[in-house]
Amino acid sequence: MKRFLCIMILPCTIIRAEVREMTLREAVARAVSDSPEVVMSRMDLLKSQMGVKVARDPFVPKVYGGSGAAWTYGYPASINGNPPSIFEARTDMSIFNRPQSYGVAQARETARGAEVELSRKQDEIAFRTASLYLDAQQTMQASEVARRQLQSLDRVEQNVRARVSEGRELDIQAKRAALNSAKARQRLEVLETDQDAAERSLAVVLGFGVEDRVRVRGDDRVPASNLPETEEGASDQAISNSKEIRALESQIQVKNLEIRGAKSEILPQVGLVAQYSLLAKYNFDQFFTTFQRNNAQLGAYFVIPLLTGSAPKARVSQSEAELAKLRAQMSQVRGRIGLDVRKSFQMMKRAETARNVARLDLDVARDQLSILLAQYDEGRVSIADVEQARVQENEKWISYYDAQNNAERVKLDVLRQTGTLIASLQ
Repeated sequence: MKRFLCIMILPCTIIRAEVREMTLREAVARAVSDSPEVVMSRMDLLKSQMGVKVARDPFVPKVYGGSGAAWTYGYPASINGNPPSIFEARTDMSIFNRPQSYGVAQARETARGAEVELSRKQDEIAFRTASLYLDAQQTMQASEVARRQLQSLDRVEQNVRARVSEGRELDIQAKRAALNSAKARQRLEVLETDQDAAERSLAVVLGFGVEDRVRVRGDDRVPASNLPETEEGASDQAISNSKEIRALESQIQVKNLEIRGAKSEILPQVGLVAQYSLLAKYNFDQFFTTFQRNNAQLGAYFVIPLLTGSAPKARVSQSEAELAKLRAQMSQVRGRIGLDVRKSFQMMKRAETARNVARLDLDVARDQLSILLAQYDEGRVSIADVEQARVQENEKWISYYDAQNNAERVKLDVLRQTGTLIASLQ
């Protein structure tokens, strides 16, 4: 029975876990549309947009229908004070209500701020997705190099053991060769674990299951077409495109509307009312000489505030204090963004230099291996020397991949800060 259950459960597990191959652009495109965090931000935007309709509701006419029929003894009046009616309908709406008008404006500005927040969340998810993609790409490339390195060290170990058995090497050389192979095997296990973790993390960010993995397809690089050429250009572009500054500007506008709304509470308010009733006969003839079954009323009401209390002034003071805080925060954010993007721009230049140096170092190692291969063909060096050179070349490959990943990551950060990341990866 247990064996039968295992056989039934195993296919379900295999079907549930899936390895998906994606390019960098495909991963970012899915992230900005289907990532769980983006979906939640989109729901917040929808909620804010519906808040505008809620705020506008007092200015929209509403019709209520019903009946006021009731048994009456004496004067024909129903429970709510109106004459007994078979059917009645009424409506009311605000025509002039400045506090509520400012409330509508606040709701619209809040919805605009939610749009900015959605865009900021998309930038954040795009950066995180691209970073995880580069991590998965680097660990995959490093794993491939580590496998080749392990094969070379295994061949070195076999060669050394043969020389030891012939009495041409000491036993300690065989132990040293075995140690190097063990270290390479351990390194490969760590890299494979890191690759699995990066692929699973990327799958979760993209909205797939925790058992799924997203594998790198191709050798995509971060395009440099939208990168600024100077530090000053990068700083100006970052400030002008900053979602954080736009969000603060939206909050400042909301606070200004709150102040204006609180100050407008002293203004009069005007509304429209209308009602229609189809009256029941009952005993109207005992109290009135004439009877009209169809009755309609249309009019307006006026509300003039006489004493509004201290709450409006207190709310104005609160909003003004929050407004001053937001303006100070705006100045602080501008300075921080300018410094951060300049620092990232300088790091990008240093990372590119480091990548170029790593590439030159790799070229030297490859040339050295070519020389040793030629000498091996001539019988001037042993196979152990050649394999050791291969190991050194593989080390240079791993160092180059590390430098390349660092350079790509810094470019991503510059694009994120300048607000051109998603456009560059589409």
